[in-house]
Amino acid sequence: MKYAREIKVGILATICIFLLFFGFNFLKGVNIFSPTNSFHGTFAHLHGLEEQAAVYIRGHKVGQVDAIHYDYTRDSAFTVDISIKKDISLPQGTTMALYADGILGGKAIELILPLSQNGVDAEGNTVSSEELSEPIAKGAFLPTTYIPGLMESLQGELMAHVDEAIRDVDRTVNNVDSLVTGLRGQVEGNHLKHTLANVDRVSGDLTSVSGDLKAMMNNQLPRIVNNADTAIANLNTIVADVKEADLKATVARVDTAVDNINAVVAEVKSPMLKHIDKAIVSADSLLTDLKAHPKRYVHFSIFGKKDK
Repeated sequence: MKYAREIKVGILATICIFLLFFGFNFLKGVNIFSPTNSFHGTFAHLHGLEEQAAVYIRGHKVGQVDAIHYDYTRDSAFTVDISIKKDISLPQGTTMALYADGILGGKAIELILPLSQNGVDAEGNTVSSEELSEPIAKGAFLPTTYIPGLMESLQGELMAHVDEAIRDVDRTVNNVDSLVTGLRGQVEGNHLKHTLANVDRVSGDLTSVSGDLKAMMNNQLPRIVNNADTAIANLNTIVADVKEADLKATVARVDTAVDNINAVVAEVKSPMLKHIDKAIVSADSLLTDLKAHPKRYVHFSIFGKKDK
C-alpha cells in the first residue's frame, strides 16, 4: 500500500498522545474513565491553593481542584472549580473549606457535611430535615470558609508575642535615649564647663609651682651642698683634734683631784665624829640621871619656896 507507512506512524502517534494524556492525568490523580460531578466556591484569598489539589470528605479523598479563576471585579475574586466522584451526593448545608494539608503548609479542600443529628451546618446555620435529605445539584456554588493550619495559628500567637517584645524593646530604647539625652545635657551644661575650668586652673597652678621648684633647685641647691660639705669638713677637723688630745693625762689629773678631795673629807670627818660621840654620851648620861632622880631638877611646893 502506498500510504501504509504513514498510517502506521499516525496510529502510533495517536496511541502515544493518548498514553501521554492518560499518564499525565493519572499522575495528577484524574481518572478520565470515572464520571464526576462539579461544584464551585469563591474565596477572597487562596492561601497558596493550587490546581490539582486534593478534595476530602472526613479525611477521604473524593476529588480534586480542576481549575482556579480570578475576577478582580469581585471581593471574593477567586472561583475554585472542584470535581468529586459522581456517586457521592452532597447534602444541603455542605461547606467548602480551605485548610492546610500537612505541616509543610500545602492547601487542600475539605467538604464539611452538616451534622444530621442536630441539623446544623459547618457555619452554625440550622438546616431542615427536608434540606438534609435533598442533595445539592451538581455545578452549584457551595458556601466557603477558611481553617487556619497549625503553623499559621502558631505564627499568629508567635507574632503577638513578637509584637509585644518589639514594644518592650521600643520602650527600652526610648528610656535609654532619654538617659543619653540627660547625660548629654549634663555634659554640655555649665556644671561640667565649670569643673573643666577648675581643672585647667589647678593644672596651671601646678605648672607654676613646678617651675618655681625647678628654679629653686637650680639656684639654691649648689649653695646648700657647698655649705653641707664645709660643715662636714669642720666636723671632721674637730673629731681629729679630739682624738689627738692627751686624754690619759686628763683622766689621771681628774683621779688625783678626786683622791685629794676624799682625803680632805676624811680629815674633817674624824675630829667631828669624836666630838659628836662625846656629846651623845653626855646627853645619854643626863637623860639616865633625869629619869632616876627627877626631883633634883624639878621642885614643886604648895606653900611656897623653902629656905635652904
